Amino acid sequence: MTIKIDFLPGFEKDLKRLKKKYRSLDSDIETFIESSLRPCHELKEEQVGIFQIPGLKIEHPKICKAKKFACECMKGTGVKSGIRIIYAYFEQENKVEFIEIYYKGDKKDEDKERLKAYCRQFLR
Repeated sequence: MTIKIDFLPGFEKDLKRLKKKYRSLDSDIETFIESSLRPCHELKEEQVGIFQIPGLKIEHPKICKAKKFACECMKGTGVKSGIRIIYAYFEQENKVEFIEIYYKGDKKDEDKERLKAYCRQFLR
């Protein structure tokens, strides 16, 4: 079964802003989905650049951070481009929701407030 991909509005806004500087991001995200995301979640292959964010108060969905993301516009950096992607993985539904994308040179870490707001919908 193929993994379903959704882009949340905040992610799309981040992406639009970043694409002004890194024009290859659309194809880079497709490559990331095929080469890292699908193998990690569909084939259960270990991906050293993808890990579950610790300290969140929810178990479902799994909120993950991808640190190894190759950006074609950043020649010579390979997967150490500094682009980070935060997403939620719904294991039973085989679905991914992209929450945030950012360049680590612009900000140190993910938007904690955005993550808290996202996670609140799953707390009971």
